Formats: sequence, structure tokens, C-alpha cells
Amino acid sequence: MTLFDTSGIEAWVTENNPKYANRIIKQLKSFKKANGLDGSFDPYKAAYGSMPSHAAASSAIQQMYINGHFCYAFKSGIVTNGLGIVRHISFYNKDFLESHPEIIVGKKSDSPDEDKSLADSKALVPTLKDFFRKHPLINPKTFLGDAAFDSIEIYKYLLMGTSFEKAYIPLKNKLRLKGIDYTVNDDGIPCCPHDASLPMKREGSRSHLRCGLPTMKFACPKMKWERDSLTKKTKRVCHCDTPCTASSCGRMIYIYPEQNLRAYPGTIRGTQEWDSIYKVRVNVEKSINHFKDSFCVAGRKTQNEKTLHAGLLLAGITQLITVMVADKLHMHQYIRSLKPLIA
Repeated sequence: MTLFDTSGIEAWVTENNPKYANRIIKQLKSFKKANGLDGSFDPYKAAYGSMPSHAAASSAIQQMYINGHFCYAFKSGIVTNGLGIVRHISFYNKDFLESHPEIIVGKKSDSPDEDKSLADSKALVPTLKDFFRKHPLINPKTFLGDAAFDSIEIYKYLLMGTSFEKAYIPLKNKLRLKGIDYTVNDDGIPCCPHDASLPMKREGSRSHLRCGLPTMKFACPKMKWERDSLTKKTKRVCHCDTPCTASSCGRMIYIYPEQNLRAYPGTIRGTQEWDSIYKVRVNVEKSINHFKDSFCVAGRKTQNEKTLHAGLLLAGITQLITVMVADKLHMHQYIRSLKPLIA
């Protein structure tokens, strides 16, 4: 597996003083009240739009919206495996933008959440390209990311331009799919033509087509596998009172994922498999918090970009040393826990 997330290390600058943002928000609230503006005017969004995109001390200290609050920080992206062990760290500074001219830095919008989503989606593909170029022998099969990466371009890159076979990314906007004579639910699963509340049963992804294109097969929700006492073989038997086909095994629908990678990213949403695997994504967030808190990367009173970057790199190196030591001592339960390993 490969997990990815972005984060920011807050810098010691005037703009990070809570009084700085609160003063602007208070002024805009007074402006709204004095002019009798309706609810469409949001003082918080207006304050975000009026703030500078970077700190006065350094252009590398960018405005961010993290965990429900504004801040000015050095932004970075971290790639880990499924265990949360760091594999790659990218710093989204001037050097990174110069090495990736395809990234277009757009104008700041009025929504901090939307800006964060756009920034994360722009950072993913260049970061993974750098990662695979530096580590050609690493060929992960499963990618996990948050809803910020829910875009057609990203699915196309992940599933057609890399070794990934599955992409676990929640939907940011609902799917809009239509079948010929059946409906599709919010998770992309075809439903019974007579009853849209009955999702059809998934039956594997192996393709038997001559062209070799991967398919997803769905069978009638009222179909059951039954054993024939004479032939000693099992077969499909449809138990629908109003069948929509003359076949005794019921209706079957074949989906071609390549026609809509966003709806079918190598897996099906809303299933137990999806829920259990997507929980693994929290490991990258745990590693980021571990770097910031346990390795004291965050909370430094400095504006020096190189110092903060060096601190993050040393935190990643420390985690890898912890993994190697825990492996040599056969104490794999401590691969992400330095303190108990030392104790």
C-alpha cells in the first residue's frame, strides 16, 4: 500500500498570532452589522480572502487552513506504506515548483477548504512521480488518500500510469451514473431494475472477454447458488417473482471500469472490504503527528526554512532507524514506537 497526505509546520511569524486573524474577523463582523448584510456574507471566508497568501518574513511560509484554523506554515507532503513507515518527503517550496513547471498556482479563492483541496490534488501527482523515479523497485498495488484527490485526472494517473490496481479515495461529490434499464446507487453498484433499493451482488473482476479488458460482474440480488443433486454441481437460480430476463440464473450486468475510473477505481465503495481497508489511511496521519509531537518538529520558534526541513528529514530518518532496530530485536510491535523500544 501507499498512503499520502500533506501537512504544514507552523512558523514563528506575526501572522500566526491569534490576535492577527481575530482582529480582521472582528472588523469584518462589525462591517457586516453596520451595513446590514445578510447571511451570504461570511466574515471568516472574507477574512481568509483578505489575508496575504504568505508571511511577510518569507514567501515559503504559506497561508494554510489546518484542523479548522488559519495558519502560516511550511507545507510538505509525506508518502508512507500501509504501516505508516515513511517512504518519501516532498517540500512544496520554490525549488519544487521550478522542478515541476506543469503545476499552475491559481489565485486564492474565498474558501479555505476548497483551496486546501485544490492544493493537495495538485501536489499528489508530482510527488508520486518523484517518488517512483527515486524508487523504481517499489511497485505498490493499492493507494489510499482523502477526498481531496477525487478527480478524474488523478484516477487516470493512478490506475493507468502507475502500478496501482486499486485506489481508495472517498467521493467529494456524488456519482451521476445511469444504466440502460437499471439504476446505480451512490456507491456505483447497479440495482435491480424493478427495485432500486436492492443492490446487485458482486461476483469478482476476472475478465473472460477476448479483448482482455477488466470487467466487474454483478448478479441478480435474488439469485442463490444451489447444488444439483443429480450433477453434483452448483448453479445460479433466480428466485424473483417478476424476473426481468428469461435466464434461469437471473439478470447479470457487466461494468467496464476503464470507462469510469472515478466510479470504479479497481474496487467497490460501500462494501465491508472498502471500510476495513480505508481505515489504514489513518496511519499516515499518525506518522505526521508523531513527527510533530514526539520528534519535536512542530512548535519551534524559527523562521528558517532549511532548519525546519532538516528537522523533518531527521524525523523521517529516526523513524526508519527505529524500524531497523525493532526488526533486529524481533520486536515488530515497536516499529513506530521509539520510547518503548528504548525502555
